[in-house]
Formats: sequence, C-alpha cells, structure tokens
Amino acid sequence: MKIGPSGNSTYLDDHGPPPSKVLPFPSQVVYNRVGKCGSRTVVLLLRILSEKHGFNLVTSDIHNKTRLTKNEQMELIKNISTAEQPYLFTRHVHFLNFSRFGGDQPVYINIIRDPVNRFLSNYFFRRFGDWRGEQNHMIRTPSMRQEERYLDINECILENYPECSNPRLFYIIPYFCGQHPRCREPGEWALERAKLNVNENFLLVGILEELEDVLLLLERFLPHYFKGVLSIYKDPEHRKLGNMTVTVKKTVPSPEAVQILYQRMRYEYEFYHYVKEQFHLLKRKFGLKSRVSRPALRPQFFIPTPLETEEPMDDEEQDDEKWLEDIYKR
Repeated sequence: MKIGPSGNSTYLDDHGPPPSKVLPFPSQVVYNRVGKCGSRTVVLLLRILSEKHGFNLVTSDIHNKTRLTKNEQMELIKNISTAEQPYLFTRHVHFLNFSRFGGDQPVYINIIRDPVNRFLSNYFFRRFGDWRGEQNHMIRTPSMRQEERYLDINECILENYPECSNPRLFYIIPYFCGQHPRCREPGEWALERAKLNVNENFLLVGILEELEDVLLLLERFLPHYFKGVLSIYKDPEHRKLGNMTVTVKKTVPSPEAVQILYQRMRYEYEFYHYVKEQFHLLKRKFGLKSRVSRPALRPQFFIPTPLETEEPMDDEEQDDEKWLEDIYKR
C-alpha cells in the first residue's frame, strides 16, 4: 500500500486511475430537424429519453437560422464536438460537414413529410400557431400585418406570392444538401447532392406519415438513445402533450392550387419519394410492412410510388448486425 503526502493511502495509489467511461457507438448523433415534420413531437420524446438513458441532449435556442457563414459553421461544429458524449444535438439547421473543418463526422438522423402537407402546416402555423396557446401566433409573428395573416391560401398560390413560390418552396432539400449556396437553388445539383448526403451521412431519414415505424427503427439502430421510445410515444399522457403541437385553422387549397404547388415543388417531391423508397427498403429489411398510401392528387410528371408492397425481400445472406455495422461505418 502506498502512502500519500498526508500519511494516508490514496485511491489512485491503491487502484490506479478510475476506469474511463465506456461510450455507446455511435456516441455523436445530430438531428438537424426539418421544420414542420414532427420535430417538436420527437424533441418531447428526446427530453424524456435523455433523462431515462442518461445521454446528453444538446438543444439550441436558435430556431430561424438554418444557413450559416463559414465562421458560423466552424463555431457551431466546435461547440457540438466538445459536448459531453454520448450526445444528441438537435436544431433546425442545414447539413453541416464536420470533416470539412477537421471534426469527427457524427451520425445524422432526420424525418421528412409530404412536401405540400409540410408547406400547408407551416403556412397556417406561422399565422395561427397551435393548441398550446391561442396567442402563440402573436409571439411567433408579432410584426405580421393582418392582411398577410388572413391571406387566403388559394390567392397566395394562384397569384404567385413569394411565400407560395420558389425559392421559398424549396425547403426540405437544403437540410440534406448542406451549406453550399447552390443548395438553396431549386434544381438537379442540389437534389443529387442531397441524395448523396442521405446515402453517406444519414443513418436514417424517416417519413412522418409512418412515424411509429420510424421510432421502431430508431430504437433498433440507436438503442442507447431510443430504447422504449414507442411505448412512451403511445402513452396517453404523451399523446395529450403531442396533440398540443397540432397546427390550428388549417384549410385545404383548391385542386387547381394543389396542382400548381406540385409543379413548383417537383424537386422536393422527387427527393421525398427517393427517401421514402430508401425508408421502405429498411422497413422490409427488418420485417416491417409498408402501408399503401397514395395522395389524392399526384403530379403527372412524377415517378410511380416506389416499393409499396408487402412481399418479403430475398435473403441477401447478410445478417442484421453486420448490416448495421456497415451503416455505422459510412
């Protein structure tokens, strides 16, 4: 036994340094949540899960700054990277390339939804808020003029108001394309770059219309963060809280207006269906059945709805655990 300066033995002398904390893998997760795609519901779940499982939930008070300068990117990446691990960072922000600035690239997750439905939810949320408070919209958009607040959705679309036309309708793709200026320009370049990032940097991009299956896969892929999430989500008390985030006073545009939106959002829809196809591949890989869901109105130029079959996939002679390891190594 070694004696310390005070004449007493010390823990370090007797036992050596305490064992280092064993981190789960992955221990760095980023949820760069897309607006009006169920993110407030998921954040409610994450708050419960972080207390239950002991991971570090890192949130941000900045909600309306998704595009960053180079210096802002460096600063945010530094702040995220130095957070205590295991962490899950969440914020409305376009994809950040950590490796570009010398950082370790985290695992990304996200959720998207039908682009027209997302747009409509946001349109009315900005004006009228949700069930959490009748004056919620006044807090979020206090400077909005009354004529703008009560602008008819059909007039906004048919008269080509800025809020209902490009580039503002080009909303989902930049969250996956990244911070390059061209990521905000509707076109093939941003679309293809977004697809590439989904394949190389995102562990899972789910579909809000199939949220329960998204939660099941998150629990399977990231158990240290999401174990038990579905039972929490289905709990009546949580459902009560979740219902408070439903946007109020939503109305449906005319068929003519919806068709115009489809045309203006063709790249958003191509990306949405690509993600949906990848998501259904994952579901089938793990034995989850894809529900058949077809929008009432569909753009004529679009690809057929992919992979909405309940037939099992052929065995690829690759077990689930090996396949998950390959995903984490992307």
